[in-house]
Amino acid sequence: MEIPDMSSVSKYQSLFDFEGISMTHYLTDNWEKVKNFQARPDDILIATYPKAGTTWVSYTLDLLYFGNDAPERQTSQPIYMRVPFLESYIQGIPSGTELADNLPTSPRLIKTHLPVQLVPKSFWEQNSRIVYVARNAKDNAVSYFHFDRMNMGEPEPGDWNTFLQTFIEGNRVFGSWYDHVNGWWEKKQTYSNLLYMFFEDMVEDTGREVARLCSFLGLSTSAEQKEKITKGVQFDAMKQNKMTNYSTLPVMDFKISPFMRKGKVGDWKSHFTVAQNEQFDEVYKQKMKNATVKFRTEI
Repeated sequence: MEIPDMSSVSKYQSLFDFEGISMTHYLTDNWEKVKNFQARPDDILIATYPKAGTTWVSYTLDLLYFGNDAPERQTSQPIYMRVPFLESYIQGIPSGTELADNLPTSPRLIKTHLPVQLVPKSFWEQNSRIVYVARNAKDNAVSYFHFDRMNMGEPEPGDWNTFLQTFIEGNRVFGSWYDHVNGWWEKKQTYSNLLYMFFEDMVEDTGREVARLCSFLGLSTSAEQKEKITKGVQFDAMKQNKMTNYSTLPVMDFKISPFMRKGKVGDWKSHFTVAQNEQFDEVYKQKMKNATVKFRTEI
């Protein structure tokens, strides 16, 4: 794979309003092709707000479907080539739509961070299966902060307090966490082919959540295979795995922070001050007052 010219990536850092959502150019410059992307009935779309467990679920699904048949995939192809990021468009790397169109696998595993209203219509028309993963807002904010620090394709995060204010206001890439998790939760009520998962549940009992995925996807994976996959997708194993930890992508500076940092529930407690926590809780109460989706900030 051609290594992208980093000087071209740096210009993609400014946020702008795109259909009411904060975005950067490297997620919208290919929009016509994203919007008109042709989904297939057997496609599986993995959707999340950024830093909510996308790679975790992507890798789990990749192992469930292709772990036995194509072991060389696991050692030779990084996860972002096996599970393309639909809306990404960075010079020097094939676009997400191009990668998805050329996937040789069936089903195709495709990831997106788009809010529900921007997902290409063909996914709904084809009744494709969708796995959405949500993570509690406090841990999600902390993880996103460290990600923005190390990813040159993201806007400058500033210090933690500055970042937290923009997160609360919904001025990060892909917009408001509140709108994202609620929009997808509402969709789940009317679209039966959507499994809504929680990062906290995956941390608490990975094996149980792997079984839930199998059930949703109608897979008759053996108990032995499920156990093997559950071990393979543990955070520390993935963090060490060059094919899943994004260390082969030069847009990310691992000297600042690894792409996979802690994978814990409750790490927000070592970042939020008492004042920040009180302010956050106040806003959360307002924003989520009509929401029926419930989150855990510790397990």
